[in-house]
Amino acid sequence: MRAAVYAGTFDPITRGHLSVAERAAVLFDEVIVLLAVNPQKRRLFSDDERGAMAEDSVKHLPNVRVDLTAGYVVHYAREAGARFLIRGVRSATDMESEIALAHANLAIAPTIETVFVAARPDLASVSSSRLKALAEGGEPIDAYCTPLVAQHLRRRLEEKGNHVGL
Repeated sequence: MRAAVYAGTFDPITRGHLSVAERAAVLFDEVIVLLAVNPQKRRLFSDDERGAMAEDSVKHLPNVRVDLTAGYVVHYAREAGARFLIRGVRSATDMESEIALAHANLAIAPTIETVFVAARPDLASVSSSRLKALAEGGEPIDAYCTPLVAQHLRRRLEEKGNHVGL
């Protein structure tokens, strides 16, 4: 079985992330959307919230599941029996840092290959940070995330005191 791990913070998961997961689901027998816990990153959502949103987003993909790790992604992949890491790329700028990460991962786990998958062109400009910025500015976000993510994002911004016209 060809298994792959698609790791990220996914705070929150976007339709851009989802497009990468959908493309990976065609290429691999199993895809694990892995929520990375990075204490250096300030997150808007808890691990449970990120997990619920990711699970809802991929529920239409029978060979995709969601998991969580606080460790190195390559160590998780090895333990899960995955021989591939999926890295979503949006632009040439992304490629430079993604190639450096792929080289570092290869040094740690030489049997695990990194596969770059481009997001759909119409979604390439949307990251979690961009989605949050659009929402904070009162811009429409429904084209860039699932309804559940939009609901969670609007509620969280209201909790933070951001009452713009979402």
